[in-house]
Amino acid sequence: MQLVFKLHTLKQTYGTACAKKRLHTLRVLSSVFCILFMELEFMEWLTPMTAIYAAAVSVPLLLLLYFLKLKRREQIISSTLLWKRAVQDLQVNAPFQRLRRNILLLLQLLVLLAILLALAGPILSLITGPARRYVLLIDRSGSMNATDIKPSRLEAAKKQAKVFVESLRSKAFYSLRDESDQTMVIAFDNSAKVMCNFTSDKKQLNRAINAVTPSDGISSLAKAIVVARAFAQSPGIEADYMSAEEPARLMLFSDGQIRDLDQIVVGPDELTFYCTGESQQNVAVVAMQARRSYENPEEVNVFATLANYGAAPITCNVQLSINSDVRAVKSVTVPPRSIDESKDSVLPGKLALDFSLPYAEAGVLEVRMLLSSGEMDCLSCDDAAWAILPAPKKLSVLLVTAKNKVLESALQACPLARLEQQSPAQFDSTDPNDLNIEHRYDMIVLDNHVPAKLPKCRYLVFGRPPVGIDVSAPEELENQVIVDWRTKHAVLKYVDLTNLFVARCYKMILPRDAEVLAEFNETPALALLRRNGSVFLLAGFDVLQSNWPFEPSFVLFCYNAAGFLGMQLGGDRDMNLKVGEPIVVEGLNSQITTQIDRPDFSGTEIRSSASGSLRFPGTDRAGTYRLNIGEQPVRFFAVNLLDSKESNIEPQRQIVLSGQEVQAEERELSRANLSLWPFLIGLALILVCLEWIIYNRKVRI
Repeated sequence: MQLVFKLHTLKQTYGTACAKKRLHTLRVLSSVFCILFMELEFMEWLTPMTAIYAAAVSVPLLLLLYFLKLKRREQIISSTLLWKRAVQDLQVNAPFQRLRRNILLLLQLLVLLAILLALAGPILSLITGPARRYVLLIDRSGSMNATDIKPSRLEAAKKQAKVFVESLRSKAFYSLRDESDQTMVIAFDNSAKVMCNFTSDKKQLNRAINAVTPSDGISSLAKAIVVARAFAQSPGIEADYMSAEEPARLMLFSDGQIRDLDQIVVGPDELTFYCTGESQQNVAVVAMQARRSYENPEEVNVFATLANYGAAPITCNVQLSINSDVRAVKSVTVPPRSIDESKDSVLPGKLALDFSLPYAEAGVLEVRMLLSSGEMDCLSCDDAAWAILPAPKKLSVLLVTAKNKVLESALQACPLARLEQQSPAQFDSTDPNDLNIEHRYDMIVLDNHVPAKLPKCRYLVFGRPPVGIDVSAPEELENQVIVDWRTKHAVLKYVDLTNLFVARCYKMILPRDAEVLAEFNETPALALLRRNGSVFLLAGFDVLQSNWPFEPSFVLFCYNAAGFLGMQLGGDRDMNLKVGEPIVVEGLNSQITTQIDRPDFSGTEIRSSASGSLRFPGTDRAGTYRLNIGEQPVRFFAVNLLDSKESNIEPQRQIVLSGQEVQAEERELSRANLSLWPFLIGLALILVCLEWIIYNRKVRI
């Protein structure tokens, strides 16, 4: 009886110990599970399905190898004492038997598990907190082409942006976190371009960053921020019209040379600035102009200004060429930059020079700096400047009037090659097709005459507008005065219309594409319109019904109108442009295909509109552009940077946005997450080596 009691007590004690042991095991397992759960909160699996498919194939195959039954030839022996290992192998390879504890199988399973986890693409995220939205603002302006950082500042900024993208939290498959960081990419110079809308797809973001191409334009950040805020506005609106989401954080990748910082307002901690760039060494052509002498049109005068932004003087050669033919070379020394103590600013050293040479034809002029091998220049897009030089030409003008001496005298004061005068009846009797073919006149002036048919030309119209150009004049108005005019337009340059008074004029109703240059109190006074390959400068009143002939501005207006409509610069738009200004050509046939060759020798086909106009906005690189229009002569356009602010490539570690200082980040971006697959592959290699060692030891035994 006592023995039975002792056995019962021992059983209870053993059971309690086993229960405690099981409880301890459960606690350990729960702790391990909690740790794994906490780790998985910061884990992302990029390609889990790949690992699952691979596991579904590889794990059964590995286990099947240990279940295979070997086919052996039966042999009668005298004793099995020395054949125990063979008997054990027979038992192991018998199908449907329980596996023995095998260290090799365990190691092989661990190796396979490590490889499968590596295939799943595990990433350990080191960022905490809720998901956020980001806008990557990548500066692609001219100064970002500087090569003080190889291969360029823009490429370095794009590399930093890619590092930031790789650090974002993404909503991966089987991730325990529901939210992911949303990011968009905007590239900007003098305009903003959305490369990618808000997304968490890192591959799409990287493709958008790779698609950012350099330009030679100026840097303007205000437009990019306006676009970013427009896209970042949350559609969910709470009470008081407040957004339910936090504003997107702006990540700026630039060298800090931004000209419109005073127009930008950002909130506290809304913008993070990553500055790129190391040197300020640059010599640039910041101004260039070519013009013919007024007294001798066959003589060409070229003026240029060089700027040195470095701390040491630069000696270089300046070369002038026409149509790639070198005409003159000057050796100059550009002084170094200086400090303006009164304004606490740095002023570049400047040098002005001029060339004068005889040239009586049209051509492309180039002023280029040739630096010696020892001189350092980090930016190449401002080392040269171009100008399109038209052939010397005076205009042929036809005046259609019933003997308006005032208008005739004003046109005679202009530098015209020929001024012919016809009555309205004579002009109506002329076949318009003959005028189109012969091109007798560069400009036609209509004085109170509305012809039935108009040849394709450039017109200065006084009085009622012609028919067929989508302009109507339903009634006449009396006692009109000028209330506003565009002083910066080429037609009204230096023209003062303050005292202009008209007793009677036509009320002009213009189409939407018309350009109003001056306005009366009740109707447009001067307007510019393009129709059917012709250009019309409309003045909706008779000059004899006004006091304009008694004002000096009348003769100046006629002079400007002749220069503008007569295409003295080779076209009705200037062929000397700045980076970003579109190429505009008027007077072409409708719907014809033309080709524009860029400075990098790439060609673009473009079609003219139904009205015979052509517009090409892709002038983002400095150089000469060629326009090929069928059998017509090739037209050239010069696109220049010529901007002292953009040529100053000194990186700014601190920018001021409307009085708020933003300091550049001191450290470069580094990844805020960690890819675990290299460690898993390394672990698999270690386990393979360990399995090989154990296998060889068993073989020896």
